[in-house]
Amino acid sequence: MTQEKSASAMSMMFVVVGNMLGAGILALPVNLCAAGFYPSVAATLLMWVLMTYTALIYSEQKSLTTNEHADLPTFFQQELGDAWKWVTIIANMIILYGVLVAYLCGISTIIMSLQSAVSKPIVTIIYFAIVTGITAFGMKMMNKCTPYMVTIMWITFGALVFMVVPDVSATNIDNFDWAYIPSGLPVLLMAFHFHNIIPSICRTLNHDRKKIRTAIIGGTTIGMVMNIAWLLVVLGALPLSAPDTHIDLITAFGRNDPATIPLGKLLQTPVFTYIALIFALVAMSTAFMANGTALMSFIRDLTATYLGTKNKQLVWLFSFIPPLLVGLIYPDIFLVAINLVGGVGECIIFGILPGFIVWKYSPKGSFRQMTGMILIVCFASVLFIEMGQELGLLHISPDVEYWTHYTK
Repeated sequence: MTQEKSASAMSMMFVVVGNMLGAGILALPVNLCAAGFYPSVAATLLMWVLMTYTALIYSEQKSLTTNEHADLPTFFQQELGDAWKWVTIIANMIILYGVLVAYLCGISTIIMSLQSAVSKPIVTIIYFAIVTGITAFGMKMMNKCTPYMVTIMWITFGALVFMVVPDVSATNIDNFDWAYIPSGLPVLLMAFHFHNIIPSICRTLNHDRKKIRTAIIGGTTIGMVMNIAWLLVVLGALPLSAPDTHIDLITAFGRNDPATIPLGKLLQTPVFTYIALIFALVAMSTAFMANGTALMSFIRDLTATYLGTKNKQLVWLFSFIPPLLVGLIYPDIFLVAINLVGGVGECIIFGILPGFIVWKYSPKGSFRQMTGMILIVCFASVLFIEMGQELGLLHISPDVEYWTHYTK
């Protein structure tokens, strides 16, 4: 009996890790490049604590986890009032549409870095057709494919780290500036995002609190270690700025490129390039399928409620055509999309709102109620920083033109 329970909790732990890996880890070193390794590790540890705590808060909400048809907008409408239903709907649309745009742009950018003879729009459309075709088969296909895809992700990730380690330089590691940490916080949120699968985890583990905590804390801990390992090899191997060669992190930041692109140029090894491509394809495709399935379910609920129809073709069009159009019109917004997803959508649903739940239901003046306020303040700060950057009111990201042309 004990062995079976342990295996079940372990399997869900791996599901958590599989959902965390994706565009976030590829963007993380690029967005945090100006901050440097040590501040980035500190920020990663902080976000690990905060996002793990909010995940545990969600896992305690029986009205959300026991009902297979429960959805976040209705949950927050019941818990916090009507206005929060619409806040949740908008934030969820930012998350689900935004991540699909990021995956489409990220994959097409990586493939085009291989000097493909096919144009970028064609690459985007081909990848879109394949991954949405698989997603259309729903959860059964995902459940069959996911264990194999997660295994491939871990193998290729380990290979990438192993190949880059010899190029890690102490000089690169020792360069840091704490002032640039705020600009990377939205991507850190996305790097620790898996909260949409928490209800499924709770039901799979029969609402066993001990096993759920083991799965969540163990999964996020593994993800945290992988994020720090990736930060170490990328920030250690690549210089912040190299104006002569442009094989550096600032150039990648300015071009909205995933971290694997400048690493491939640095190593100039076909083996690394293709392993990086496999990792990115598998990681982003797994996440695309999970979020695409969630988006179709979300859109189906909206069309049923407000349009009085669950027409499959209409749901598919509303789900996938908008991100495809955005990806085709703005093909170089990989990092921009991730920042919006993490800094706005996820910040609200998986940061601020769980804080309000804790604040509302904890004994007045208790330590737990205080932690709810800490969550609200921390995630609201990230939201204000991201909105300030998008509106041009804050300028805390690295100045690409300065680093590219005026530093040596």
